[in-house]
Amino acid sequence: MSMSTAASTRQRMMPLRTPSLNSVMRKSLRTTAFLCLVAAVPCLLRAQEKPVTVSQERGVYVLQNSYVTAEIDRVTGDLKSLKYDGEETMGNKSGHHAGYWEQNPSAAAERTDGLSIDPAPNGGARAEVYIRGKADWRSLLHEAGPGMVVDMEIRYSLGKADHGIYTYAIFSHPASYPATSVGESRFGAKLNGDLFDWLSTDARHNLLMPSGYDWDHGSPLNMKEARRLTTGKFTGKTEHKYDYSVDQFDSPAFGWSSTTKHIGLYLINPSQEYLSGGPTKYELTSHLDDGAGGDPTVLDYWRSTHYGGSSLDLAAGEAWSKVVGPILIYVNHAATPQAMFQDALAEAARQHAQWPFDWVQSEDYPLTAGRGSVTGKLVVKDDDPTARPAGRMLVGLIAQGDENGGWQHDAKSYQFWVDAGADGNFTILKVRPGSYVLAALADGIFGEFDGPTVTVTAGKPVVLGNVMWKPLRYGRQLWDIGYPNRSGSEFFMGDQYDHWGMYLLYAKLFPNDVEYTIGKSNYRKDWYFEQVPNAAHGVPPGGMNGADTSWKISFEGTAAMKGDLILRTGICGVAARHVFVSVNGTEIGDLAPLVYNATINRDGIEGSWSEHDVRFSSGLLHSGSNEITLHVPGGSVMAGVIYDYLRLEVDETATKP
Repeated sequence: MSMSTAASTRQRMMPLRTPSLNSVMRKSLRTTAFLCLVAAVPCLLRAQEKPVTVSQERGVYVLQNSYVTAEIDRVTGDLKSLKYDGEETMGNKSGHHAGYWEQNPSAAAERTDGLSIDPAPNGGARAEVYIRGKADWRSLLHEAGPGMVVDMEIRYSLGKADHGIYTYAIFSHPASYPATSVGESRFGAKLNGDLFDWLSTDARHNLLMPSGYDWDHGSPLNMKEARRLTTGKFTGKTEHKYDYSVDQFDSPAFGWSSTTKHIGLYLINPSQEYLSGGPTKYELTSHLDDGAGGDPTVLDYWRSTHYGGSSLDLAAGEAWSKVVGPILIYVNHAATPQAMFQDALAEAARQHAQWPFDWVQSEDYPLTAGRGSVTGKLVVKDDDPTARPAGRMLVGLIAQGDENGGWQHDAKSYQFWVDAGADGNFTILKVRPGSYVLAALADGIFGEFDGPTVTVTAGKPVVLGNVMWKPLRYGRQLWDIGYPNRSGSEFFMGDQYDHWGMYLLYAKLFPNDVEYTIGKSNYRKDWYFEQVPNAAHGVPPGGMNGADTSWKISFEGTAAMKGDLILRTGICGVAARHVFVSVNGTEIGDLAPLVYNATINRDGIEGSWSEHDVRFSSGLLHSGSNEITLHVPGGSVMAGVIYDYLRLEVDETATKP
């Protein structure tokens, strides 16, 4: 097996998280000043900007300012062309060519298009076009059956000074429509492979990429998204499209640049409110297209299915709407890919500060005066003397009720999340009016905070004061393994997760599986980041099917202990159906139900998170050495789990049956 390694094939930066948007904003002014000196288009040209124009040609709208020319298909709403300083940025070799929304109004029962902002009355300050489809009880999808019965409007907006173009979609389901659902949804683009060769998604993934030719001539591996390259400077490397996934909350800008023409193109989310899955949503954003041609690809998922999907089901009689975006398709010039990426991050901070945009004209998009704010201080009170202090804390406002499967799986509602200060203080600005539940999670704290209902009214700040968070504990903590952060990154090889075949590497590093002794072993060295079937003992050995894997945890106990013990586990990657748990040879339960989230086979590290507890009687313990065994059945080498954290507690108040 040839493993992909950062040192030998590419330049990589190792931090798992990029700086938060707040820290990016603090740097934006000095970054902008620097880029005005190095950019190929001097900032002085702003004084000579031409008015925006819009015209119709050959079934497309053409929007143009001093920097970009965009062509929008009047039927599908596709971004067929985007030229920056005369260079075509869109691709046409693989997949769905150029820019597109996953769904579009082309199959609607009634379709219209036109100007939603006419540049003539505003002196060419801004133009906007729309393509609108009314379902009228018919699916928007080109297929038989009920499909997706919603109305949809796609808009593209261009301002006089914009380096790029905005796009957004308005989905609506009138109460008169039948029950339906919205499937996986995104705005994406296939880019010009003759132009773009450098990918930047976050500090970890900022690197030169193979070409589409290299992809086309690579050798297929165990899945269509992975190939071993046989040509070019990356010959011998394994290329897997999912190796560039990121945490959406920490990646406000991502895209591609050119090391030869010094042009960059990035998708920027000025707000996270319309994205699904909350602040821990790990998602695919950029890669080489896995079809023939291998165009550079950017994807902005708002209704996401990777690494644990979100859902969006609509009942008959339910009135619903959602504005997704505006998303900025940002283009720039600079001397290096690093400078272009930093400029894109600075631009993301500027866009965030301007949100909500005052030029958006929709009753479903409240402007600043129509929004509110929530402030408070989250005070963590954990009485256990072994408790870790709270690390990075995220506080949010989420939808009420569980019909969407919780905030990790909700795409129907808007969510509002911020980083709290080190003292627990938080301020959530620009919140749409409505009723929410206050939620929180923090590195170092197992579980999450499910707080009070908060009603937000336009123009009226909500001041909560101190809000107490007492993390759940069933009893005294005996020991733990790992660090609760909803990721397996702290375990052995967890910093190398984004390489194809780490589930095969496990068998080489731990041929006899993990044996972990509390008080002696170190989870950073002795606990592999994913428990998967062992390929070393599979049929054939070293192949893609592995044998049963049993991990043993040894610890000291006493027969005099009273009550029940609870093994608490947080799991952030699931492909196994079962993890059976035994104590001193007696099976006590199963961590099931486990819901598949494709994190292992897609080289992830933080899929949708869930807690799985097993309770057993203290009568199963011996004086002296005891052993808990975690057993994953044999099967595909990817059919395992990634643990976030494990903890053993004793509930001494429990009475024996």
